Amino acid sequence: MTTQDMLDERYGRRRAARSRRTTLIAVIAVAAVIVGWFGWYTITDSSNSIEAEATGFSIPDQHSVSVTFQITSPPGSALACIIEADDEQHGIVGWKVVEYPASSAHHRAFTEIVPTVGQAITGLVNTCWVT
Repeated sequence: MTTQDMLDERYGRRRAARSRRTTLIAVIAVAAVIVGWFGWYTITDSSNSIEAEATGFSIPDQHSVSVTFQITSPPGSALACIIEADDEQHGIVGWKVVEYPASSAHHRAFTEIVPTVGQAITGLVNTCWVT
């Protein structure tokens, strides 16, 4: 046995190489688990999200606004949405909570009439959620 081998054995230099390799494998495994979890969370979160987009509005009279909108939601989920009407100063002059039963469709379109307390200049979908 050479002096170098005796020193390596005495001071555990070979174990350090194995220890570094084990640590590297553990770090790679933890990183793989984190990346896998993040990917799974991103996919499931996006498939359960609800998107609502106003596609148009009309003002039939001074006391109402008709809002047409489209909802993208998970199939089989009952929904509720807040539809609002705004005036020139972007103040809310009318709003309405509407509930929709569960449907097998992923995309749905609706038109709702929102009563107002003043002259509105626009109508929009504030938010939607699963009930």
